[in-house]
Amino acid sequence: MSANPLPASAGEPQHGGGVLIVDFGTQYCQLIARRVREMGVYSRITVPDRVGTMIEAMQPAAIILSGGPRSVYEHDAPILDPAFLARGIPVLGICYGLQWLTQTLGGAVEPARDGREYGRTEMAVKDAALLLDGVDPQTVVWMSHGDHVARLPAGFRVLASSEPCPIAAAADPARRIYGLQVHPEVTHSAQGERILRNFVLRIAQCRNDWHPGNIVDEKVRRIRELVGETGEVVMGLSGGVDSSVAAVLIHRAIGARLHCVFVDNGLLRKGEREGVEVLFRDEYRMDLHVVDARARFLDALRGVSEPEQKRKIIGKVFIDVFRDKAKSLRGARFLGQGTLYPDVIESVAAHGGATATIKSHHNVGGLPKDLDLVLVEPLRDLFKDEVRAIGRELGLPAALVDRQPFPGPGLAVRCLGEITEARLAPLREADAIVREEIEARGLHVGLWQYFAISLPVQSVGVMGDQRTYENVCAIRVVSSQDGMTADWELLPVEVLRKISARIINEVRGLNRVCLDISSKPPATIEWE
Repeated sequence: MSANPLPASAGEPQHGGGVLIVDFGTQYCQLIARRVREMGVYSRITVPDRVGTMIEAMQPAAIILSGGPRSVYEHDAPILDPAFLARGIPVLGICYGLQWLTQTLGGAVEPARDGREYGRTEMAVKDAALLLDGVDPQTVVWMSHGDHVARLPAGFRVLASSEPCPIAAAADPARRIYGLQVHPEVTHSAQGERILRNFVLRIAQCRNDWHPGNIVDEKVRRIRELVGETGEVVMGLSGGVDSSVAAVLIHRAIGARLHCVFVDNGLLRKGEREGVEVLFRDEYRMDLHVVDARARFLDALRGVSEPEQKRKIIGKVFIDVFRDKAKSLRGARFLGQGTLYPDVIESVAAHGGATATIKSHHNVGGLPKDLDLVLVEPLRDLFKDEVRAIGRELGLPAALVDRQPFPGPGLAVRCLGEITEARLAPLREADAIVREEIEARGLHVGLWQYFAISLPVQSVGVMGDQRTYENVCAIRVVSSQDGMTADWELLPVEVLRKISARIINEVRGLNRVCLDISSKPPATIEWE
């Protein structure tokens, strides 16, 4: 098949500059890019073997080397041609990035004395110039490494240390090369944002004039350029923020030549299908095709309880259903998708890198070869909040733009164990209650997601003086900026009481409600 996505550079500043991030395999690579963009500076990710090409194409004002799961002294560790260091571009190495710089420039990297160091620790600043300017003498940082720098290369000096890590930050200011053993990109590093801003805005002096809302015209132009004057696009439309914004962008670019397909897989929230039909068919006047495939999905999921297997089955059936419908739209030669950066980093090795798989997404990869459609993915280089900014620029209603993310596999990843309609029905009702009570009070503003989970666990209860033995429901409420990390949030007690009472009194089959108070990491936002 042809798998030619809309170039990830859509929206990249035409004047050059920005920050090029080299992905050595860390799960936080997209988070680094996100932090840079928060400063109003464009960032882009590449793999080690494409650095030279990307430098020529992008002309970056700075380069950041990410962390990674490997050791630099292993024979199959990620490698990078050091020739770019002679260009004089400011470089910041984080974790593995610092270790690569150390080994490449003549220093030494060894296993950490006390083994793997993971979690919060106190960092003592020894040299507050430039990179650590304005950072408190003692500050909390996040460590995640099994190796450390034992000896710095010539020209480097120590900027900071911690009890478990004598070289937590280092620099060779003459060559504008800096390194951190700590992870400034994660929120657990109290002043990580200041450190990154010092590097990006002060040391590298990057221009901070980039904003996602300003690239709508560029995105539309790129779509028209890719699809041409007569090309037609078929797209799976879920009604979520990502697919909706992508659909409106594509619709703005090519109008009636966009054909949207909504697949009712039986795993939707209450009122989901009806809402999509009203908004996109009636209000936006898009060519919307609704396929009722509820029985087909539930039949395929019968007897399956393993999470990854469920995701793969749902992805396969979705592709089969979508393919059947797409083939009936014979003029379509392009496939539109609402793929985002986090979708890519959590599903496959991002940009060909070494990142470990967390979970599968049904809209990333796995497209059937006989479909032979060229990909149009205008959001592939953006994070969720950036997509929302584009949605607002496009004039989409706030209720859509600000709605919480809903996973592609739907309620299947919130119904632990085997998927049956008998279990989905009460989960659908419980989830609707959670949303109603939170949104009615305006508490959803600032939240990332809030939903119910059905557990394959039964517990004893008492209703009307009679013993019950029914299923347990959990409530998950989290805040996040991009879904890469998340913190649990506590609703007002009276709201929790109301939610619990309504679920137990109104939803048959549930007699107990629990609260999930775990953050990401170490947990994920979804339970499966």
